[in-house]
Amino acid sequence: MPGPGIEATAPEPPSKRRKVHDDSTASTPARDYTTASKPSDKTTLRVSIREKTLDSPSMTPSRSRSRSRSRPRRRDTDDYSTDRSRHSISPTSSTRSRIRSPRSSTGSRSSTRSRSPRSPSETRSPSPNSQLRDDALAAHDAPTPSQPAKPNYVARMVLKGHTNGISQVRISPDGRWIASSSADGTVRIWDAVTGQHAETLVGHMAGVSAVAWSPDSATLASGSDDKAIRLWDRVTGRPARAGKPLLGHHSYVYCLAFSPKGNILASGSYDEAVFLWDVRAGRLMRSLPAHSDPVSGIDFCRDGTLVVSCSTDGLTRIWDTSTGQCLRTLVHEDNPPVTSVCFAPNGRYVLAFSMDSCLRLWDYVSGTVKKTYQGHQNSGFSIGGCFGTVPSSSSPPSDNDNTPDESGRAFIAAPSEDGAVVLWDVKTKEVVQRIDGAHDGVCFWVDVHGDTMVSAGKDGRIVVYKHRGPDAVAKVNGVAAGTKDVVMEDGANANTTANGDGSGSISPLKDEDVKKED
Repeated sequence: MPGPGIEATAPEPPSKRRKVHDDSTASTPARDYTTASKPSDKTTLRVSIREKTLDSPSMTPSRSRSRSRSRPRRRDTDDYSTDRSRHSISPTSSTRSRIRSPRSSTGSRSSTRSRSPRSPSETRSPSPNSQLRDDALAAHDAPTPSQPAKPNYVARMVLKGHTNGISQVRISPDGRWIASSSADGTVRIWDAVTGQHAETLVGHMAGVSAVAWSPDSATLASGSDDKAIRLWDRVTGRPARAGKPLLGHHSYVYCLAFSPKGNILASGSYDEAVFLWDVRAGRLMRSLPAHSDPVSGIDFCRDGTLVVSCSTDGLTRIWDTSTGQCLRTLVHEDNPPVTSVCFAPNGRYVLAFSMDSCLRLWDYVSGTVKKTYQGHQNSGFSIGGCFGTVPSSSSPPSDNDNTPDESGRAFIAAPSEDGAVVLWDVKTKEVVQRIDGAHDGVCFWVDVHGDTMVSAGKDGRIVVYKHRGPDAVAKVNGVAAGTKDVVMEDGANANTTANGDGSGSISPLKDEDVKKED
């Protein structure tokens, strides 16, 4: 977006702050993105107590067995006594209840009582009603697996400093820093815990559309409408590589992603190409003629062998990092423009953000859509989100966010054009939390790291959220969680009002919770 000093005849650089469909003649020509359009294998197990005659050839003496389910089954047999009744245990027996013995051929009732003092394993055969009662008690006493908690992110603070809309916001892999890129041409770094402003990175000549952290959180890459990619040293706040930018794109740089090892940087541009850069050497490794429209999103898989790119041409493509070969093209039948894309943490799926207000989870091996998530609004802007995991209550979140906690609950976080932040359960597609009024106007980006979530929007604000577990939901410092202005233990003011169904709304923050640039 042009600044005050740019002539009116210069084209307006398209960035994430502008509509993709723009009819203005002073901006990049809008493209028409619409298209013409067995039974179970498990054996039911029973234990039967039957009287066997001593001369029966099929008699298999066995040791009496405890009613406890935790005791392992024994196949070895033993005799109680030569003049007492014997118990035969089915080899597949493991259930707790026992059935009534049938009458013997002589018409006499089976004797299940021992002459010796009764032991727990030599009890009388229960009646059918007793058996049902035992089954009910067993089901009631059986331990039930603990259900992972739902996401419950509440706003802690708001970061202010940008003078224009914020295109992207990213949490560093170590969880300590927040980086934001804006149409005001700057990149800002914030402390993720205190919210204090750390650095303002100045060097681009136009709006900054993309920002990406290296895996060691020491280097930050930014892509701008000035066609340049700049690398920054997070510690010093100065440009890396002696201030030399990565040049080669012929149009606006729109998206960036580091490889898991940090040695390769992928970039997507309005010139419809994907570039792979050698970070250490500062040179272009490979240029991929990826799409027929601007490249809007890019990401690496967890081992760095694959790259995924998407475009407003409606295509999502999987590339081999080493050869540059296109391995798969994913396209939906409706062919909506795709504005952002990311790999699932396990590397098996790809999540695509489409401008038909849908998120689609693709199995890129089979080329099919596994799940579709709906509930947000996205029809005119380029937005992006990510995967997240509700931190397990038994273990603190790991510093490495590449592999979420297996015991947690996986979810997807996405922004919405109505200013809300929406979270879905990955498996059930249920909206598990919705934060309305997070931003005034369009919310462009959401990022999650452990128990911290950040969102940024057209209003130039960054909202930092913190996850609160089930215990904190009921009461925080003695105050019910459903009330506004709940004071957290860290001194911040909760500005989400819980409604009990996972939804929420933003209430005003206190002055001390709004962090401004020094």
